Amino acid sequence: MKSKKQAAEIVELLEQEYPLAECFLDSDGAWQLLVAVRLSAQCTDLRVNATTPILFDRFPTVDALADADVKEITEIVKPCGLGNSKARDIKACMTMLRDEYNSVVPDNMEDLLKLPGVGRKSANLILGDVYGKPAIVADTHCIRLSNRIGFMKKNDKTSTDPFKVEMQLKKVVAPEKQNDFCHRLVEHGRAVCTARKPYCEKCVLARVCDYKKSLDKQAEKENKK
Repeated sequence: MKSKKQAAEIVELLEQEYPLAECFLDSDGAWQLLVAVRLSAQCTDLRVNATTPILFDRFPTVDALADADVKEITEIVKPCGLGNSKARDIKACMTMLRDEYNSVVPDNMEDLLKLPGVGRKSANLILGDVYGKPAIVADTHCIRLSNRIGFMKKNDKTSTDPFKVEMQLKKVVAPEKQNDFCHRLVEHGRAVCTARKPYCEKCVLARVCDYKKSLDKQAEKENKK
C-alpha cells in the first residue's frame, strides 16, 4: 500500500502527464451534473453528452423536470440504457430538489445521499466539481488503477469495494488534490491503464506501480530458467 509520500509522487506524475483535469460529462450547473451522472451509469460519457442537450432543451429547469411525464423523460434518455429506472430517478430527484432544497443542490454528503438515484460516487463528483471540496470519486477507473498501482492491499477481497477505495485514497492523497486526481485516473485509465490491457511500456507511473513491478519480477524469473 502506498504512503502519503508515494501518493504525492503519483499525483505529481499524473499532473505532468495530464495538465488539464476535467469532468468528461457536459453540464451547465449542479442540477444538470446530477442528471448527467445518473445517466452515466452503465453508459459512456459520449452517449450521455449526446443525450443531455436534448433533455435539457425540452426540460430546461429543475421545475420542468420535476413536473415532466416520466414516459417523456424515458423516451429521451433511453439511448443511455436503463431508461425507465433512470427517468424515474431523475424526476424523483428533481422533485425532492425543488420541494425540499429550494432547487439548490446540497453541498454536503448527507443531504446529497437523500436524493433519489444519488450514491457516493455521484455525491463526491458534485462535492468536488461544483463545490471544490475534497472528494474521491471511486468509479471503475479509480478502483482498477488503485489496485494496480498499489493503493489497496493485495489479495484483499474488499479492495474493489468503492467505499473502501474512497476511504483509503482519502488517507494518503492530499485533500486539495483529490478531485483532480480522480479525473486524471479516468484519463489514464482510458488512455494507458485500460481494463482490457495495461500498456505499461508507455505508462508514466511504471516505476512506482506495483503491477509493473510484479511483471518485472515475473519476467526476471522466466529469464533465469
